[in-house]
Amino acid sequence: MDKPINQYAWWQKGIIYQVYPRSFQDSNNDGIGDLQGIIQRLDHLQWLGIPALWISPIYPSPMADFGYDIADYTGIDPIFGNMDDFDELLTELHNRDMKLILDLVPNHTSNQHPWFIESKSSIDNPKRDWYIWHDPLPDGSPPNNWLSVFGGPAWEWDENSKQFYYHAFLKEQPDLNWRNEEVKQAMMDVIRFWLKKGVDGFRVDVMWHMIKDKQFRDNPVNKDYENHMADYEKLLPVYSTDQPMVHDIVREMRAVLDEFGNRLLIGEIYLPVHKLVTYYGHENKGAHLPFNFLLLGLPWDASVISSVIDEYEGALPENGWPNWVLDNHDQSRITSRVGFMQAKVAVILLLTLRGTPTIYYGDEIGMRDVPIPFNEVMDPQGLNMPGKNLSRDPARTPMQWDDSLYAGFSGSRPWLRIDKSYARENVAIQKNKPFSMLTLYHKLIALRQSEPTLMVGDYKPVYSNNQMIAYIRHAEGSSRFLIVLNMSHRPCYFKPQHEVFTGQVVAATIPELEDMRIDGDINLSGDEGIIIKLDN
Repeated sequence: MDKPINQYAWWQKGIIYQVYPRSFQDSNNDGIGDLQGIIQRLDHLQWLGIPALWISPIYPSPMADFGYDIADYTGIDPIFGNMDDFDELLTELHNRDMKLILDLVPNHTSNQHPWFIESKSSIDNPKRDWYIWHDPLPDGSPPNNWLSVFGGPAWEWDENSKQFYYHAFLKEQPDLNWRNEEVKQAMMDVIRFWLKKGVDGFRVDVMWHMIKDKQFRDNPVNKDYENHMADYEKLLPVYSTDQPMVHDIVREMRAVLDEFGNRLLIGEIYLPVHKLVTYYGHENKGAHLPFNFLLLGLPWDASVISSVIDEYEGALPENGWPNWVLDNHDQSRITSRVGFMQAKVAVILLLTLRGTPTIYYGDEIGMRDVPIPFNEVMDPQGLNMPGKNLSRDPARTPMQWDDSLYAGFSGSRPWLRIDKSYARENVAIQKNKPFSMLTLYHKLIALRQSEPTLMVGDYKPVYSNNQMIAYIRHAEGSSRFLIVLNMSHRPCYFKPQHEVFTGQVVAATIPELEDMRIDGDINLSGDEGIIIKLDN
């Protein structure tokens, strides 16, 4: 902490909560969540202590990829409501001193977007170059070997014009040509449209995909590919993603946000640390927060996670602000990856590491991945690669609000089935239990948001081994905190070598540990974690 707390931006001090709108709350009983549903549940988010909401796409869409195939960047899909509903949501949030972050999908549109319909109409159409069209090779095959993230080749043949168009995802999601200046300006106008409405920022989908190799060179084979992995991973996408020119585009996006002041630019980027941090941009004029997904794919091992935290902290550019994520709408839920008790340890980690944390809806009650029978699978990633268990549906199931029919989410059968344990694992029940996941989240968020040290203080590693991790958070003029996490199921013993720590446990995975005095050695049972407010 190198300046007074009031000089930090709202997104540095705050917490981001992701809402997947189809699954949060249904207000009109059609089985699909909507904007009025989110409005109805703002009291929960305010009680929880959430300062900022990120909402997955709500734009008009054929829903081939559930909103990530956009047919109109400046409208609202009728499934979710209308622009009046959006304006009401924005007003309600701002009246509660909460922020709204929209999902922006600039890499590709729907094939039903008017831009693509024009582009496809003829080779001579003025919008032809708005997308990536290419002649076939002499033998009639696609221009190169690039693969779709959702399975199969990334090139779709258009019989009418005798050319292929490129789609990094579904064939219904053609990629825009960001080398075209008109495309760039059209998307900057989209950003301005929403900023003028008053949105507080954007999470930019697949930011690292936006520019492709100009020569369309073949991607090299991934020698580490194994059969259980997605087909896309057969190749290393070195030419189809993360091209140098993408940083110019990110900088231009950031400049548009800076015109409006105090707005946030988040980038979805699945890249190694040394590449991820380049998206902060020269002089930190790129994304404010290139999403850090390190905790999503690592083994849940204290020594591994400790070293990765250090690697990430060491790689950050000067004044680059860190951020952490446990899961999202594309990944398995943290409870399913590490178990219920370790999910409690994980949230202490998330909310006490330096930087901005993002919480995925439902994590606050320990929601887990729900098995979706194959004949009910909705996700194109799961449908296109059957047998690999790659559907994202299990992590997108409806929020569990209470023990009524359909968990209080809807009066009708929801678009995805609900966890069978919803009657005993829901917001209403957990709110009254001192040992519940929800109570822990509520307590941790309140602690974090009341302590400058935990919001913006420095991070100092203290000790780690194959079971536990210990670190200190400190801000000048504020309290010091020692966090000790047992990331195993067996007892662990922390015997500090260079400093005798004394203080009081102010939060823990189980209530019995709270208010305990610490004086020297610390012994924790399996799956336990504590936050100690130190005496000095």
